[in-house]
Amino acid sequence: MRELIEKDRRITVVPSDLKCANKGTIVEVEPRYFTIELDYEPEGMLRHNYCEFYTQTNHGTLYFDSYPEIIEGKRVKIANPAKHRFLQRRRYTRIKYVYELDLLYDGGSHKITTLDISAGGMKFITNENINIEGNYKITLPLSEMQSVECIFSPIRIEKRENGGYTISGRFEYNNSKDKMTLTQFCSKRSIEIKNK
Repeated sequence: MRELIEKDRRITVVPSDLKCANKGTIVEVEPRYFTIELDYEPEGMLRHNYCEFYTQTNHGTLYFDSYPEIIEGKRVKIANPAKHRFLQRRRYTRIKYVYELDLLYDGGSHKITTLDISAGGMKFITNENINIEGNYKITLPLSEMQSVECIFSPIRIEKRENGGYTISGRFEYNNSKDKMTLTQFCSKRSIEIKNK
C-alpha cells in the first residue's frame, strides 16, 4: 500500500456527510500513517471516524476507507488502510444511468435519454439534431434530495440504425463541489453494483 500512497499526490476525502467532501495533497508518508494538507478546513471529519479516500495512480482510481488519527487545522494524519481496491483504469468511474432528461441551451431544450455517466461526461440517445459545437446545461438527479448541474460539450455523434443519434461528450462544472459529488456518486454506485 505504501508504494501507492505517494508524497505530492492529490487525494479526495469524503466523510460520512457528503457535503463535507474535501481535497488535499499528501505531504508525508510514514510506515503506519500518511499526512494530508487539505484545501479547506476539515469540516465533518472526526478522529477515528471512517472516511472514504480516492486518488489517481498509474493503476487506476485507488479507493480505500480509513480514519484521521490527528487533526491539526488543515493537516490531517491518516492511518494507513488495511485494504484497498482499484475501481477501474478509467480516470473516472463510469456507471449505467438511464433517465429521460432535458438538455438545455439558449432558447430551447432537447429531450434525451441518458445511457451512462461518469464525472468526466456522459452518453445518451436522442431523436433530435444536436449541434456538436454547442454547450448545454443539464441537471443530473442523484437522489430525491440531491442533483448536480453540469455543462455538457458533445464530442462524438453517431447515427443509430433504428433512427436518432447516440451522443457522448464531456462535462464541465460551475464548481468543484458538483464534480466531487458526481465522482463520489459514481464510485459508490459502482461498488454497490459489484457487490450485488
